[in-house]
Amino acid sequence: MHALLVDDDMNTLTGLAELVAREGFTTAIASSLQMARERMLEQRPDVVLLDLVLPDGDGMELFRDVGDSINTEVVLITGHASIETSIKALRLGAVDYLIKPVNVNRLKSILARVARPTDLKREIGSLRGELRNLGHFGRLLGASEAMQKVYVQIERVAPTSATVFITGESGTGKELVAQTLHELSRRHKQPFIAVNCGAISPQLIESELFGHEKGSFTGALREHKGYFERASAGTLFLDEVTEMPAELQVKLLRVLETGTFMRVGSSREIESDVRVIAATNRNPEQAVAEGKLREDLLYRLQVFPLNLPPLRARGQDIELLANKYLQELNQAEHTNKAYTPDALDLMMHYYWPGNVRELKNAIQRAYILADGVIDSSCLPLRKEKVKQTSGAYLQIKVGSTVAEVERCLILATMDQCQGTKEKTAEILGISLKTLYNRLREYESNQDNASSDESMEAR
Repeated sequence: MHALLVDDDMNTLTGLAELVAREGFTTAIASSLQMARERMLEQRPDVVLLDLVLPDGDGMELFRDVGDSINTEVVLITGHASIETSIKALRLGAVDYLIKPVNVNRLKSILARVARPTDLKREIGSLRGELRNLGHFGRLLGASEAMQKVYVQIERVAPTSATVFITGESGTGKELVAQTLHELSRRHKQPFIAVNCGAISPQLIESELFGHEKGSFTGALREHKGYFERASAGTLFLDEVTEMPAELQVKLLRVLETGTFMRVGSSREIESDVRVIAATNRNPEQAVAEGKLREDLLYRLQVFPLNLPPLRARGQDIELLANKYLQELNQAEHTNKAYTPDALDLMMHYYWPGNVRELKNAIQRAYILADGVIDSSCLPLRKEKVKQTSGAYLQIKVGSTVAEVERCLILATMDQCQGTKEKTAEILGISLKTLYNRLREYESNQDNASSDESMEAR
């Protein structure tokens, strides 16, 4: 494989060329944009190690020259550790970035992952073929336009090292997306570790993430490697990152910016070669406003934001997923149960506040209740969550309370907007915060009603 090294410092170029050559690459060097373009014409590189500050222009300009090539990857090298510049480069397509002075181990790790892009594109192209035929994309299932947009975003960001911030309602499949991103990345042969930040005690989460030394606190009877060490060279998925204590968010930010961390009870820095993918079911900006998420951490996580659509916005994917889950149950239990048309119609018109997770649980319960066929009576779905709209109209019963009318209008408008909260708030003429408050109130009322029903049953 061939590498082009672009930097205006000859000492840096010479040292880099020697290091890269040791990793099995042939090398060419250039000290300016013009010279870099000439070297690229002479031999197309597999990877470009590119400095941003060059005597005849901004190194970003070279992205246009390699942008159409599927055989060239760009690794940014900068002496100016600006997060804005790094984010811009990664969004333009850089697979990674290095900060001067270049860390030798990190450089080796990056070069080891620079597989030929054609191999990755062939694998992704195969997945796209599956999508056209069966609705599959990696671990994901869905042929709707909303999901195809997600697949395009995954295709673009998976081969890079960019930090991805996945947002979406609870149950939309954020961990499956994170796994798919990992499996389509250069790190796919290395560990994928998923951590739910909200499920770990605040007193233990630092030790779990970064590890601890023996005797560093009461009960620390042995040395412990944290998730960052165990995920070395792989991917670490931080789910519900807004539930992480504020003081620990500072330490996470430092790892993302410097690539180093320390175990609890240690003063020795450990290098981190981990791709971080984070997720939350909160609105990130609202989480910042409420003090749940540091603003600087949000900017660092949101190098590549990826929002997942709610199930109600995915159209025929509801039937596709329902059939898949029923087929799995039939195969496991050696049965041949099927849905009645009214059951499918109910599922297609249900609001699905719990999204794909709720759909899967509902089908499992319906399967248990059904003797031979699954009809609407087997589905544990609340009637008030069935879509209230018909086209662009909403029918309201005379005598309804203002609160009932407001709830129906908000939910119907959400449905018309395919679950897009920003658009819903704009159409209704209310703030996004007010919309979120109303939706939480409706969900809370549903939970309370379910609890009351359980008490009555007793």
